[in-house]
Order: sequence, then C-alpha cells, then structure tokens
Amino acid sequence: AEHAVRHFADQFQVFAGLNEPQDLLWRSGTSQDVLAQAALVLGRAKAETYSQAGAALRKALDAQDYEQAWRSLFTLTDSPRKFNDKIVGIAQVRESQDLMQAVQEARRQHDAWIYHQHMTRLARIAVAEFNTLKRERGWVDMPDLERAALHLLGDPVLSGWIQERLDAGLRHLLIDEFQDTSPLQWHALHAWLSAYAGAGGGASGQRPPGLFIVGDPKQSIYRFRRAEPRVFEAAQGFVVEALGGSRLACDHTRRNAPEVLAAVNAVFGPAQHAGEFSGFRTHTTELTADASSGAQAGVFMLPRVPRPPRAERGTADAEPPLWRDSLTTPRHEPEEVLREQEAHRVAQAIHALVTVGGVAPADVFVLSRKRQSLRLVAQALRHVHVAYAAVEDAALMDAPEARDLVALLDALVSPRHRLSLAQALRSPLFGASDDDLIALAERAGRGNPIRNLASDWWGALVRPDVEGEPPLSHALQRARELLPCWRAASLALPPHDLLDRIVFEGALRERVAATVPPVQRAAALDTIDAVLAQALTLDGARYATPYNFVRALKRRSVKAAAPSHADAVQLLTVHGAKGLEAKAVFVMDADPEPKTTETATLLIDWPVESEQPLRCAFVYSEAACPPSLAPLLDAERAARQREELNALYVAMSRAKQRLVFSATEPSRRAPGASWWDRIGSSHSRQQRPLRAQTHPMLRQRRRHRRC
Repeated sequence: AEHAVRHFADQFQVFAGLNEPQDLLWRSGTSQDVLAQAALVLGRAKAETYSQAGAALRKALDAQDYEQAWRSLFTLTDSPRKFNDKIVGIAQVRESQDLMQAVQEARRQHDAWIYHQHMTRLARIAVAEFNTLKRERGWVDMPDLERAALHLLGDPVLSGWIQERLDAGLRHLLIDEFQDTSPLQWHALHAWLSAYAGAGGGASGQRPPGLFIVGDPKQSIYRFRRAEPRVFEAAQGFVVEALGGSRLACDHTRRNAPEVLAAVNAVFGPAQHAGEFSGFRTHTTELTADASSGAQAGVFMLPRVPRPPRAERGTADAEPPLWRDSLTTPRHEPEEVLREQEAHRVAQAIHALVTVGGVAPADVFVLSRKRQSLRLVAQALRHVHVAYAAVEDAALMDAPEARDLVALLDALVSPRHRLSLAQALRSPLFGASDDDLIALAERAGRGNPIRNLASDWWGALVRPDVEGEPPLSHALQRARELLPCWRAASLALPPHDLLDRIVFEGALRERVAATVPPVQRAAALDTIDAVLAQALTLDGARYATPYNFVRALKRRSVKAAAPSHADAVQLLTVHGAKGLEAKAVFVMDADPEPKTTETATLLIDWPVESEQPLRCAFVYSEAACPPSLAPLLDAERAARQREELNALYVAMSRAKQRLVFSATEPSRRAPGASWWDRIGSSHSRQQRPLRAQTHPMLRQRRRHRRC
C-alpha cells in the first residue's frame, strides 16, 4: 500500500495537468494492477456479495469508471467495506482500499483548490468594486482606518514625523479590553511602541509615555472581528522584555457576590483542569449579598421547557395535516412555540422579582446569544407590564408608530392608495374602527351601478354628506377635517415640516400616549421623534418631497437607535453586555440546538509575530475539508469552543447578586457540554445546590397569592 501511495504521489507530479486526479488510476500501470488483483481476489470469494463486488470492480476497470470502482470497495457512507479477513489475498483488497482513499483525498484537495481559485477571483472583484464605491461616496470603514494607521506608523518616511507628534502630545497611554485586539491592530501599535524599546527615548528624544495595557483573555468573544487572544500574550512579553514593564494579575473582584463567584469557580475550575479553559484561577471577592434587596442571592435554574415527544407517522398520536386559514389563523412553528414558552417563564420570573423581590427593572439584565430570543422576551414582558429596553439598534419600520406615520404620508401623496389610507385611519391619530372602514367602503360604492366597494375611498371621505346617507363617525369626521389640509400642505412643505405639522395639529403624541400601554409609552413617543429626525438626516435630507421620503423609507432598512430609559429591563446579547453589570442577570437559551456543520468557511492562519496571514483559504464545506487544511480547521474548531466558554464566563460574571439560567430542551444533543450541562453538573461541587425546580421569587409570589 505504501508503494502504491508513493507511486501515486510521483505520478501526480507527472500528470499535474490532468482534469481530474482520478485519471491517474487509468494512466498508472501499478494502480491498475493493484485494483485488478483486488477484483480477482473478491471474484474468487464464496460469498455472493463479495463476488459481486469483485465483478463490479473489474467492470469499472474496463470502463474506467471511478465512481463504480469506489462503490465496489466502499459503502454509501464512504467507509471501507468490511470484507472477511479470512479471504485468501485480503491484503491485496486492503491495499486497493488504501489506494482509493489516497486518490479520494487527492480528489478532495483538487476540488478544494478549484473552489479556492474561483472564490479568490470573485473576492478580488468584490473588494475592488467595494473600494470603488467607497471612493465615489467618500466612505471609510474600520479596516481602512486600521490599514492607514499601520501604514503611517510603519512607513520609514512617515513614521518619524508621526512619532514626534505622538511624543509631544501624549504622556500616558491606556489601552483597555486588549484581548479584543486583532493582529493587524497589534502590528500598528508595535510599529509605534517598538521605538521606545531599549534606551527609552522616543523619536524626539523625550521620555516615553507611560504604557498601561488592560485585558482578560477569558473575555475574548469577538473572533468575528478577527480578535485574537494570543495578541495579549505577545503584548505582555513586549511590555516586560522590551520596555522593562511589569505584569500584574488580579483574581479578586468587587462585583460578584460570593454565591455567584462560587458558581463561577465550580464551572470553570474543572474546565481549567480538563484543558478546556486555560488561564483560569480561583476567583475571590470581599462582597456580601445585599440582604435588603428582598431576594435570595445565588445561581438558579428555571425549569427547562420540555420538548414534546415526536409522534411517529401512521400512529394514533400523529395529528392529521389540516389546512390553515392564513387570514385568521397565524402560523405556529413548533420550535417558535417552545422558545415563546421559555420567554414566558423568564418574564414571569422577572415580574416576580420586580413586584415581590423589590428589585428595580433597571437592575435586571436578560442575556441571550441571539436577538430573536430577546424579541420574544420583549413580547412576554409587555404582557406582564414590565418596562424593557433593547440596547441594539432596531429597524425603524418595525415599530407600528413609524408604519402608521409612513402610511399617512403615503395616503397624502397617493390618495387612491386605499390600504395606506385604511392604516392611517385605524391608527391612534384618528382611531377609526373596522365598522367605520366598512361604512366608508359602502359610502364609496354607493352610486356606482356595480357597487364596487374598492372604489375611491378618499373621495368618499372628503365629499359632503348626501341627503339620506348615514353620517360619518366622529373619527372619520375628524379625518375629513384634517386630511385635505395636510394634503394641500404636502404639495408645498418638505417632509419634516409636514410631519411636524401633522404631529402638532393632530395631537399625535397625546393620542398615542393615551392609547398604548404605559410600559410602551416612552418607546412609542421616541419612535415618532425618530421618524421626524430621519426626515432631516436620511442621506442629508436629500428627499425634499414627502413622496421621495416615503419611497426611501420603504426601500431601505433604516436603523433607529433604541431609546434609553432610566428604569427598564435591559435586553442584551452576550456581546452587548460586555463591560456591564446588574444585580440580577437572566441567561436564556442555555441549552441550544447543536449547530450544523459550517458550509462556506474562510480559514486564516495568522501568527501573532507575522505581519500578514501565512495562509488564507476558502473552504466549500467543513465536512469535506481538504487534507492540507485539516490541522488549520482543527485549530479553528478549538478556538470556537474556547470562545463559547468565554461567552459563558462573560455572561456569568455580569451578575452582581443573582444569576438565573433558562433553556429549552434540544431535539438532539450536541457533542460537547452545553452551558446548562455545566451549570447543572457543578451543583455537586458546591455547598448549596444550584438547581431549583422553581425560582425562589416565583415560590414566594405563590405563597402571597395563597395568603
């Protein structure tokens, strides 16, 4: 087998110009002899399946059919067939399987090379076009700034002048969150700071600035921005060796209560010993739980949402498929229903913590990996009347107040757009009911011989009443007074002035505040202000007419900054909670569904000491990674697993007193331990168990209800 593989490798160099690597099987006499001997051995076997495999292999050799030869020696899952070891000449069969596997690996390598070439050409074109667009519009992005800094600080001509300016203006340099630094950023800093190595004088001969680097590799969770924790280790060595600095480490915190810190040690201590979480040492604290808060401090686990058993097809438990009226019955995805149940339990626990435990809503965080879970919690908190605030920017048109205003503008500039007019009439600005819209439709169809109810609603609304005709409702009469005036103004006023007049004359803010629940009132009013602000800021207010402004809002995904409220539950992703803290922290989705294998992946090998990546390869699928990139893919997967543990560390360390986990039972188990598993298994290593069937605040609330 070794001889055949070596021969194949030699022939691959000779026939490198072939279209497919498997063509070497038919060009190499040695390879054909190996396969022919295997076909002969299998053909002589007594078992019918073996003899059939030998005949198929012989036929594939005659037809030079690689796929048939492969299926003769391998299963449908591409694993070697387990032929009986007692067959005479079985070694020749194993040799042929080794040969075919070597060819298959070369085939995968060849396919990966072709895919990489295609993606490289596409990436170069995409980058060139993007750079052209940025130059045309005067844009710069973060990579542009990083490369510019590296050029200025590393260029032999410009670096001296830049360093003189820095020496004259800086006395102390503090770099925080250094674990989130990328290799490119570090090389730009190193090009500047290396001038102070040795004698200590900068480019101008002045005293070097005091350098302070603060970071924690255990909190590195920004690999999607090329953050590399190894950069922090390189910076430590540079400060100590080149600048004569000192390295200070602290494992004592003034944030977390002893109960929370005990859970952190119980989770990450074993991970440190298992080699999964290097760099962790036992944490200590001098804080004590706040007894005046009215709630018990510690780590708790809400009951996990169970997944109903999957009914087999054809059984009595299987529900027959039914048609769903999409106009009246919403779609309920099974996975979405389970996530809603988890969000409901989290909202109930927060409500109990606020109403019974005496914790202010602003002292509560809800953390999740994905924003979709946070949206479900927002809906659940709205039902229990607890104020919430999302820090991440949201799409402006997702807010109903924004959609109502845009619909009103659309109806003013396009009066025959009945759907926009109906939405504007149903909004809090007028408060028309469904019966009012039906009456308006009948009024528009009256006098039409075919009684077309989809006729001119605007004309029916603004025209005077006809004798014998039912009068319009109060809401529609108010619309008849205001809409014609606003339509006339839309022909002369810019969008912002028109919106400002609508908000003032229509008392929109007052009517919205009286309509929406109190917990949503501030967000609704902020949305109105955001629409008015977009009329001045969207592309520099180039959309000078209401028509163009409406089309721009509908065509583009405009983001609006989330309002900040003084007393509201903060809904954050784990990345968004970095650097923040709260008395009570709820961590959702602690037992997620296992991730599917990545398809298109970009593997980058960038050592910290190198100024540029050593390797950069596009991979079509991680399940079919070429052999040459297998070590790099293993390193990438190990880095992902470490970042997953870093995210858990960040989530747990945000809690000052109470930490609560929630989860939904996954449909299948992931290969490694989930956050839920690690928290649950750590209770045996603590004095007080972490697991609780019900959150203490829920139990206390139920006792109050019974009283």
